[in-house]
Amino acid sequence: MPYNLFPGSPNLRSLLSRHAIRSQWRSNGPVVVSAIIVICTAIWVVELLLSLVWPAGLEALVGFGRIAPLTALQRPWTFITSMFLHQPRTLLHILFNMLTLWSVGPVLERLMGHWPFLILYMLSGIGGGAGMMVWAALAPGYQGWLTAAYGASGALFGLFAAMMVVFRRTGQEMTSMFIWMAINFAMPLIVPGIAWQAHVGGFVVGGLLTLLLTQAPRLRRRTGSVRPRADLLTRTLAWGAVLLAVMIAVMLACEVANPIGLFS
Repeated sequence: MPYNLFPGSPNLRSLLSRHAIRSQWRSNGPVVVSAIIVICTAIWVVELLLSLVWPAGLEALVGFGRIAPLTALQRPWTFITSMFLHQPRTLLHILFNMLTLWSVGPVLERLMGHWPFLILYMLSGIGGGAGMMVWAALAPGYQGWLTAAYGASGALFGLFAAMMVVFRRTGQEMTSMFIWMAINFAMPLIVPGIAWQAHVGGFVVGGLLTLLLTQAPRLRRRTGSVRPRADLLTRTLAWGAVLLAVMIAVMLACEVANPIGLFS
């Protein structure tokens, strides 16, 4: 089956109707994808309004939520909050990210289930922050430590990597998906100020988690096989915890090179 740009994507009715949401949840539809789109869009609207009526409030909100390698471990919530902020003074940032999520998220949520997909998304986003810290520690001078970023791109690149693993395992045609990925990878070369390090970090973490889920041995009970969905959720929690621990260890190691970090 060839890759479609918007397979199983939620429509406006499924985003707003309570009955439709319940039905989508029972049928393993893209409920989490829809929720992420709604949350990101709502926050972007708040940012937009603040930019018009209270610029200082906007700066405070963005300053509270964006991730900066220099202070990331001192402000660990930014690994999460930065995923839901977007540039308020342009529609392009959030539109492109939500379009990307709309194109790949529903496929993965239907395949994995709601909670494993959410874990994949969040860990990929955290991996984006970890990627920024690794680059800050390796880059010459202190330039990498002085960067800051926000947006869903790190998490989205994790979804790209997951799609690659799934499509390769199932033998599906990936040409059109590669084109969509190439456009996203090329964005930092076209649009200045994009944190490509977060893209790489999210891609690595999302790919690793999906590889572990698809290639590691499945859980078994003495009485036989467990339900596939329950088995997948259990394995996602287990491997997700392992990857999170590895990322924390890597970031602590990077923090040694931080000029004002925890170990300075």
